[in-house]
Amino acid sequence: MNPTDEQTAAAEAFHSGGHLALQAGAGTGKTTTLELLARTTKRRGRYLAYNRAIAQDARARFPSTVTCKTAHALAYAATGHRYIQRLNAPRRPAWQTGQALGITKGIRVGERDLSPKALSYATLRTVARFCHTADPALTRHHVPHLRGLEDRDLHAELAAHIVPFARKAWADLQHPDDGAVRFDHDHYLKIWALTQPKIGTDFLLLDEAQDTNPVVEQIFLSQRSHAQLVMVGDSAQAIYQWRGAKDVMTGFDGIQLALSQSFRFGPRLADEANRWLAIADAPIRLTGTTTVPTELGPVTRPDAMLCRTNVGAMIQVMDLMADGYRVALAGGGDSLRALALAARDLKEGRRTTHPELLLFPSWGELQDYAAHDPAGRDLLPLVDLVDTHGPGAILAAVAQLALEAQAEVTVSTAHKAKGREWACVKVADDFTPPKDSDQRDDAGRALPGPIDDAEARLAYVAVTRTRRRLDMGGLSWIDEHPDGCPLPVPHNELRKPTGSEGGVLPVGVGL
Repeated sequence: MNPTDEQTAAAEAFHSGGHLALQAGAGTGKTTTLELLARTTKRRGRYLAYNRAIAQDARARFPSTVTCKTAHALAYAATGHRYIQRLNAPRRPAWQTGQALGITKGIRVGERDLSPKALSYATLRTVARFCHTADPALTRHHVPHLRGLEDRDLHAELAAHIVPFARKAWADLQHPDDGAVRFDHDHYLKIWALTQPKIGTDFLLLDEAQDTNPVVEQIFLSQRSHAQLVMVGDSAQAIYQWRGAKDVMTGFDGIQLALSQSFRFGPRLADEANRWLAIADAPIRLTGTTTVPTELGPVTRPDAMLCRTNVGAMIQVMDLMADGYRVALAGGGDSLRALALAARDLKEGRRTTHPELLLFPSWGELQDYAAHDPAGRDLLPLVDLVDTHGPGAILAAVAQLALEAQAEVTVSTAHKAKGREWACVKVADDFTPPKDSDQRDDAGRALPGPIDDAEARLAYVAVTRTRRRLDMGGLSWIDEHPDGCPLPVPHNELRKPTGSEGGVLPVGVGL
């Protein structure tokens, strides 16, 4: 390959031996650059991959001097193999696990009744949340916030009941041979992290650093005393904070460089991406490749339809199927199937075990919560979808989904589209503008509210998935928004973000 000036600068910084963070925008060749660094040294290194598929791809690309594994693979070799008997244990219902832990009676918190089954689910989710953190001990902080118990005092009351059972579950998981709680891969990763492991290597490469799990971040950063650390990612694509991911890029103590030349799309699309990068106060701006003629305009037959939420994706799937298209859903339809089954249970008068809806005894109560409780307004699209089509129609649509290789169009949420690209992309209409603010213009009309940083980052991901043509669709409102024409920032200027790095999970994503 012929490296760009930015890639050459990265290689020079790598050879200096200092810790290095590379802010790399969409389509700028993040992994290719890490491969370049690895091939310019005889030192031995390790590449920490985001998932198994990426690790397998990296093994074929990186030199033999670099070992490419996930953090889970490292943890399994060091610790996880001792739990092999428990890893192969059969699945069991959560209520049975809870019963073995001593959860045999329900409780009432506020106006909500929590059955032993609901308490068992909350207990196991508490342990799972703890395993995703860098925290040394399990506390009330790890207890999930349940729908209908958003009040701080009510959550504290719930946590006081859950934490003792969660600690008992965690103690159960320490036994290698047997136990009541089903052992999974995140458990041995956390157990390994708590030993403060030392990874034997000269340098350590971390890809997709903006989405690093806090427990992996802890393992990675603790190697800096004996190994050179190199991380690459895109802070503007940090869209998983609601799931516990943490952007470790901006606060990293090391050389900060950027990769801004995108090879995926042309200058026109780069300008659109930069508009969202400016709104998100991201640390880089992109330059498009002039030989890639990416266009913006209407797309009648997109290769991919990108949605804001899972519910929005289901609406698109059903509409496209009604028009006769063979449709695929990125990531499959399991989560939507579970949602439809939960809605069917509630409509038929049965409680559901769905973690988002388990506190609602009936569909009517869920409808009332979504319509009138501010904390439940993001459930309205789900309620409307079920009330309009019925659970049966949703389940039928999921059953008709095609594999992507055979589909005419792929529907995806923007979250699941990250890291992917298509020739022609259309943005679905569930990317709605922010609500009006309390301010008025001279004519007395309400002014649009500011665009949230997290929403701008998600929009940036959506608009940078295309190679040839993008239909802005549901994001076209940006042309009329006051934030839509930010002052230009020179390309390649690396800046530290000052905006919020947080984000609130939209219901369609979690559901």
